[in-house]
Amino acid sequence: RKPLRHEKMTQPSTTSPITKPEPDGPASKTRYRSAFRPGLFEGQTVIVTGGGSGLGRCAAHELASLGAHVALVGRQAAKLEAVASEISAIYPERVGDVSTTVCDIRDEVEVKACIATILQKHSRINGLFNCAGGQFPAKLRDISLKGWDAVVRNNLHGTFLFSRECYVQWMEHHGGSIVNMLADIWGGLPGMGHSGAARGGVLTLTETAACEWGYAGVRVNAVAPGPILTENLERAGAGAQEAAARAMPMKRVGRPEEVAAAVVWLCSGAAGFVTGTTLTIDGGKLAGTPPFQVKAGRR
Repeated sequence: RKPLRHEKMTQPSTTSPITKPEPDGPASKTRYRSAFRPGLFEGQTVIVTGGGSGLGRCAAHELASLGAHVALVGRQAAKLEAVASEISAIYPERVGDVSTTVCDIRDEVEVKACIATILQKHSRINGLFNCAGGQFPAKLRDISLKGWDAVVRNNLHGTFLFSRECYVQWMEHHGGSIVNMLADIWGGLPGMGHSGAARGGVLTLTETAACEWGYAGVRVNAVAPGPILTENLERAGAGAQEAAARAMPMKRVGRPEEVAAAVVWLCSGAAGFVTGTTLTIDGGKLAGTPPFQVKAGRR
């Protein structure tokens, strides 16, 4: 298979990266090599918002490889169908276990209908990965109210609406696990203040939901990735990737499958007593950047 760009620069990880489908060709038929045991999510349904690309797509592949029924949600039907086709081609036994639902996560009416549709298709919701979101680079002085509102509604309001509806329509009486998406917001998020403010809201939303919903057997956690080699960082070029790697104690950027593995663990029974927490996946950046030159990373 054609390797991802970062596979040439780093040592193999415990999970094997999925291969991006070629623009004019079929997706790789390589099965996802997860660190978790086969069948871990057998009989369970997990919703992945933003499942048509990036981290959502990667998480969907790993969840499907572990037996989950995956409900992909996003705004572009073509992207969702492409990922569903990839999974069905790699795992013929999963045909019929992956569904796609087009939904604007910012629209309350659409979100309510989306959850109801997923329940009609799958009969249950065991997990939710709130991966959908978006932002654009801009300094605070240059962000219009319209631009600010668009990012906050996408990253904060959408996370709230999906979490609430999964809870109200299913999890309140059956339990479940919710994993929200944060970012490296500690110390601020210069250049994307709208996203930093929204993600900060998701942090306190996560903690509040964990407190209010814990009695019902609902766990709510978050992941906070540092620089991850997704499409955006790839487009930024080698210079940006190298600069990001130099700022990490581990001296490399993260891989999408490393975020997916954290999401899978938080959704699984192995994290059964973990709630209200944020798992940073940042190569040690939160721990601090060394003030002097240290040895180059070996992995």
